[in-house]
Amino acid sequence: MLDILDGFGARASFFVVGRRLERHMDLGCEILRRGHTLESHSHTYRSDFALLGPAGMRCEIQGAQQAIAAAGGEARYFRAPAAVRNPFLEGQLRRQGLELVSWTRRGFDTASRNPERVHARLARDLGAGDILLLHDGHAARTAAGRTLVLEVLPRLLAVVRDGGLTPVDLHTELG
Repeated sequence: MLDILDGFGARASFFVVGRRLERHMDLGCEILRRGHTLESHSHTYRSDFALLGPAGMRCEIQGAQQAIAAAGGEARYFRAPAAVRNPFLEGQLRRQGLELVSWTRRGFDTASRNPERVHARLARDLGAGDILLLHDGHAARTAAGRTLVLEVLPRLLAVVRDGGLTPVDLHTELG
């Protein structure tokens, strides 16, 4: 995936789960070395994240921040697990110097195993400022078992390029 992004001169923001980053620190460092950003997607990706109180959220957010810092990154943005949040989240993010972010376009790549369908959802009427959501690794596979993002990303980046758009990370886009 990093090679595909490099081939198009694209920059991306990777929302990482802290515990997974700790197990694959070399990959996190390589993502940063290639000019992308690491952002927070919690420390353990708890399915009950939105039900946590302030202390539980603080622990999840701090754990991810520590893992990202250990890789040499500095997250500015947080994406809640399953995009579900509660009233405690905003205060916890503010204390950690993070801003909540979501996407403007979602390919439903973890639900659809069809790369053409995922590509069509993301590419249709694509415009400047759109924030695209794709999953890497084992989260999204084709029916044949291949990593879906590797089939979608080159075609999607070609649409971006041909549309005169420049793919940037969130630090560049949002400041």
